[in-house]
Amino acid sequence: MSSVSDNQLANKSQAWSALFSEPMSDLVKRYTASVFFDKRLWKADIEGSLAHAEMLNAQGILGAEDHAAIQRGMAQIRSEIEAGQFEWKLDLEDVHLNIEARLTELVGIAGKRLHTGRSRNDQVATDVRLWLRGEIDELSVLLQALQSALVDVAEKNAEVILPGFTHLQVAQPVAFGHHLLAYVEMFARDAERLADARRRVNRLPLGAAALAGTSYPLDRERVAKTLGMEGVCQNSLDAVSDRDFAIEFAAAASLVMVHVSRLSEELILWMSQSFGFIDIADRFCTGSSIMPQKKNPDVPELARGKTGRVVGHLMGLITLMKGQPLAYNKDNQEDKEPLFDTVDTLKDTLRIFAEMAGGITVKPEAMERAALKGYATATDLADYLVKKGLAFRDAHEIVAHAVKTAIGSGLDLSQLPLAELQKFDARIGEDVFQVLSLRGSLEARNILGGTAPAQVRAQVARHRVRLG
Repeated sequence: MSSVSDNQLANKSQAWSALFSEPMSDLVKRYTASVFFDKRLWKADIEGSLAHAEMLNAQGILGAEDHAAIQRGMAQIRSEIEAGQFEWKLDLEDVHLNIEARLTELVGIAGKRLHTGRSRNDQVATDVRLWLRGEIDELSVLLQALQSALVDVAEKNAEVILPGFTHLQVAQPVAFGHHLLAYVEMFARDAERLADARRRVNRLPLGAAALAGTSYPLDRERVAKTLGMEGVCQNSLDAVSDRDFAIEFAAAASLVMVHVSRLSEELILWMSQSFGFIDIADRFCTGSSIMPQKKNPDVPELARGKTGRVVGHLMGLITLMKGQPLAYNKDNQEDKEPLFDTVDTLKDTLRIFAEMAGGITVKPEAMERAALKGYATATDLADYLVKKGLAFRDAHEIVAHAVKTAIGSGLDLSQLPLAELQKFDARIGEDVFQVLSLRGSLEARNILGGTAPAQVRAQVARHRVRLG
């Protein structure tokens, strides 16, 4: 046997090895292989292969006997993988070649015929899209669960007064329920973004082959319909090289995590002794190895940290694609690990936050005390004067002087005597004290989108209808 034949024999596990005169080194195998992370695509790979085989049979490219053998072999492979009995081989590089090799072992030449009219380039693009579509569907359910959990807490706290902040300074009183519903709005937009991105994920590259399409009379629309996809990628070069869908998903996922991080920051602040507004259930916290009094909000802290991880994956995917010429390049193997980790991180975070929301204990007295410290009803006094006929800018200046006096006296505006208030403007009457109360301020904002308890309940009802 010639030396070339020996080398070919040594290299026979690679599907592409016939051209090469020496085997791939073990170092290169490890460096280039993806099977130990892309094997999670196995369900999508089998699903896409079965749809491809069905189409090949319908087009007269694959015989009925071969088609039946492929279906039978794939069913066995599915069973082996689900049972943990499938042997994943590094020499076979990736999920696609591992499944194809096992199929050929099981059904012979029919397994080799399955790859007719396709390439790993369009195959992997199809697999990733199918997998990501399913993950988006799961994430949408998790986002809905988190929204529902926050709506539950908001409904219970529609009357609870929280100091609203701007610049982290007490600004105006708001209902705690109203504050939580702001996050529901954020997560609702996140769900919309994911649903919109799903439409662009759900398009079929299969049939683009390596980059130029194929000479076989494929029916790509049939495959798309079989797989429940909304359309076919129209340009073969774009079909195999596009990863916009992954970047778009990562961007939407980053926004979800940004919203989680903002909520986390507030939970951490509110739980601190300096605020004391809430408590988080013990099962979501840890203690200190040295300070026995500590109860640390580890879950929201870690979620805040994991946000950087997800945003980093977005940056990595954008950078991965920015310099690639058409069409497919090996660089694109690097799209999977950040995409997989983004999905895993987001799913875990949404699950734990939906559960944690139900374990929040609200401390209304502490919230109300804090609201009284920052002259939160000063704007209400200005509005009161405007309704008495003053221009707002004049009213603003008058109230600023009143606040200055109250600060000097160590009193809240509502604690200043009427005679003292009337020194700033004679139009101030007894009815001002209702205006200056926290409850009065809250009730007065009974406008669509406002913080009045009636509006909070109306928004809760709207969200319950929307969330089903």
